[in-house]
Amino acid sequence: MARNPGEEETAFTVEEVAQHSSPDDIWLIIDSSVYDVSKFLKLHPGGRGIMLPYAGKDATEAFFALHRTEVLDKYRDKLYKGVIMGGKPKYHTHNSVEYVSEVPFAEPSWIRGGGWRSPYHNESHRAFRDGVREFLHKHIVPEMADGEDSGSSPSLEMYQQMGRNGILASRIGAGCMPIIKHIPEIKLPSGLTSDKFDCFHEQIVHEEIGNCGYPGFTDGLGAGFCIGLPPILHFGAPAVRDKVVPEVLLGDKRVCLAISEPVAGSDVAGIQSYCTKSADGSHYVVNGIKKWITNGVFADYFVTAAKGPGKGMTLLLIERSEGLNTRPIKTSYSPAAGTALVTFDDVIVPACNLLGKENDGFKCVMANFNHERWFINCQVLAGCRLIIKDCMTWCNQRKVFGKPLIEQPVIRNKLARMVGSVESCYSWLESITHQMNTMSYKEQNLKLGGPIALLKFQCTRSATLVSDEACQIFGGRSITKTGMGGNVERFQRTFKFGAILGGSEEIMADLGIRQAFRDMPAHARL
Repeated sequence: MARNPGEEETAFTVEEVAQHSSPDDIWLIIDSSVYDVSKFLKLHPGGRGIMLPYAGKDATEAFFALHRTEVLDKYRDKLYKGVIMGGKPKYHTHNSVEYVSEVPFAEPSWIRGGGWRSPYHNESHRAFRDGVREFLHKHIVPEMADGEDSGSSPSLEMYQQMGRNGILASRIGAGCMPIIKHIPEIKLPSGLTSDKFDCFHEQIVHEEIGNCGYPGFTDGLGAGFCIGLPPILHFGAPAVRDKVVPEVLLGDKRVCLAISEPVAGSDVAGIQSYCTKSADGSHYVVNGIKKWITNGVFADYFVTAAKGPGKGMTLLLIERSEGLNTRPIKTSYSPAAGTALVTFDDVIVPACNLLGKENDGFKCVMANFNHERWFINCQVLAGCRLIIKDCMTWCNQRKVFGKPLIEQPVIRNKLARMVGSVESCYSWLESITHQMNTMSYKEQNLKLGGPIALLKFQCTRSATLVSDEACQIFGGRSITKTGMGGNVERFQRTFKFGAILGGSEEIMADLGIRQAFRDMPAHARL
């Protein structure tokens, strides 16, 4: 059994452990810790026989060749006996939160230390990142694996916890900071004050969530919220904004963005959902269907684009009510994301819930895309870093043909391609985030749409490369849902979400170059 806090570790000599080497009495040494696996033999997924050769011996190398370190945490309370006298763990610290990974390229350069510096970050960003990571590992990550596997979406209580600890507000960014000054229940991570918050703080929280390794559950934590709340914040009438924004930031209500349809994805102008306006002008009536709506299964509010009531498009805030129905869509990642088919059958929407101007909603939708695509870039690159970390670690510990995998030149080449692609994208991301920090909202809409689109194209191309190379590095483990390659398996099954949602790669590439040519000087000649 594990010791109680404050209780001294029981120490054993190697010779004492060796005495427990019979088929019915087996102790093992793993990373200087001693485990009694006698009663566990029948439950071992690999069978009893594979453990017998290590009875009473040091099984560290064999263990880490087949298991992730968290397996030790999972079974520690039942199997742990003590430590080896004079031994020190080299690979694993019980229940530790790895605030800064030492694996090369697992963290952005500004976090790594060792002389690396950043022109963009200061101590507030480092403290903020530590605060966010601590919160996630304490309150969210322990629920992720079960939620991803079972398909259970994050609970309302989890949203409320994220809301009151400032995670939700941080994901919307500087635009909502004036509002949280008036919501005393919300405290930002690390005690950061709202007037010190900038776009790099927001980037940090997107990255930390994206780095957790459970894509479906991660999107369930508020992917729809991140793109659904900004239109209310920027285009809602004051009375609506003052009511809805605080309750959503607190996690008491949940919101999503309902744009895509079975007939219209990247072609937003092609939507067929429509709205009419009552004769007295008091309300709209909405009919239509939306598809692939992230968080739609459990959302309370739907920021919805509809044709009409005139020749244009109108953006409306629709509360879950009579005539609005949602049902889950089966996708290649976990149902925990709450991806929904949403139908509107004569749904009545108060006229005051208009976002922006009537028949001019297309502009609001386009303005919202910049933030959506930028936050997708943050999460995609964070997911890539997790895979690079696993690949680096695996190549260092995995032995093939009698030597570590990293000694194979072809493997080093694969890692180089992955790292080079992700690091270059990250530098571009930092540059764009800096522009967001220094430009007005209007300037961002005018100047950053093309660069953000091109960056999204490059980020998702990088994710394709990372997925492909990681699968080859991990082999069969990359297509196995559990074990050493679990993160890679989930990544290779879901990385295409980033390449499709928020605008497909082809649309992003075309948009970026078209916008660049707006500034092409007519006099330019070779």
